[in-house]
Amino acid sequence: MAHTLSALKRIRQSEKRRLINKSNKSAMKTYIKKYMKALETGADNTEALLKQAVSVIYKTARKGAIHKKQASRKVSRLTMKFNKAQTVNK
Repeated sequence: MAHTLSALKRIRQSEKRRLINKSNKSAMKTYIKKYMKALETGADNTEALLKQAVSVIYKTARKGAIHKKQASRKVSRLTMKFNKAQTVNK
């Protein structure tokens, strides 16, 4: 356990940041799951859900909860799946 006031403060700050990051990442995963479910069922609104998911992913990266390259990788993979589904449906 920390003894100095500054160390105690850092513990409080890191816990607060951890909870915020956890919330942001959870929201991001939820949007990705919604998009993937729509993609599997062949719903009409997959493009709108993709845009929402991409927006949330980049927002999470801007806030520092995930690395920007991880965000780009996620977006790339989601987009590839969307494009593949579009070619199969045509």
